[in-house]
Amino acid sequence: MTMRESDLDRVKALPLFSKTSPEVFRDVTGGAFLQRFPAGTTLMMEGDTVDFLYVLLDGMVELQGSWKEKETTLALLRPVSTFILAAVVLDADALMSARTLERSEILMLSGEALRRVMRQDADFSFAVAQELSGCYRGLVRAVKNQKLRGGVERLANYLVTQRIRQDLIETIVLPHEKRVLASLLGMTPENLSRAFASLAKYGVVVRGGEVTLNRPDALERLARPSPLIDNHMPPADGVVGKAESERWSSATGRSCGYVSS
Repeated sequence: MTMRESDLDRVKALPLFSKTSPEVFRDVTGGAFLQRFPAGTTLMMEGDTVDFLYVLLDGMVELQGSWKEKETTLALLRPVSTFILAAVVLDADALMSARTLERSEILMLSGEALRRVMRQDADFSFAVAQELSGCYRGLVRAVKNQKLRGGVERLANYLVTQRIRQDLIETIVLPHEKRVLASLLGMTPENLSRAFASLAKYGVVVRGGEVTLNRPDALERLARPSPLIDNHMPPADGVVGKAESERWSSATGRSCGYVSS
């Protein structure tokens, strides 16, 4: 599918490409093509060779991992997001599977072109390093969230985050099915139901995909969000690295997954 100028403008606005020269951006996107995929399409399987950097322009993509008969959700991506960048840079096999949860529009950039431009342009290489550094920090946050918090605390922090992202409204809408949310939080659907029940005494009322937070202050005291774990929290001194600031303040922060969004 022919790329629209508006699509390229959206890609150019990503932190990864925002400071590239017109010549470098043209080189990276020169062999790109745009595709539309229906919901439920598998874009790649873990272990596959990675030929493209994917840029999600519309829809939703789930990144998954599996072992034996088990599967888990690693991240849910919304526009505008890039994914599988580390595998592209290393010219390595994918460690995650990716599939569309909604009808999605995805721009596919040649991995070979991206690596070639990295070797030729120091500024672009630095932008890639910043992006991957932000991804690594996102991974550290996610691991700390999983290892240091119980299921109820993870859910409480997730609800606090969603309340902030949805403009501090009293009744928030869960952006994912509860089955997917449970996997994202490292829980079974049954444990998620029990966790929601445990939060009732903190003013949490669940009606289908809507959650009313009647006592947000009490919920936040339970959650105890930390700037060293939760990406919506500013650091205590108000100082954050430039690259990470750009990633989180623009509500992207999803380029490599590992974000419970």
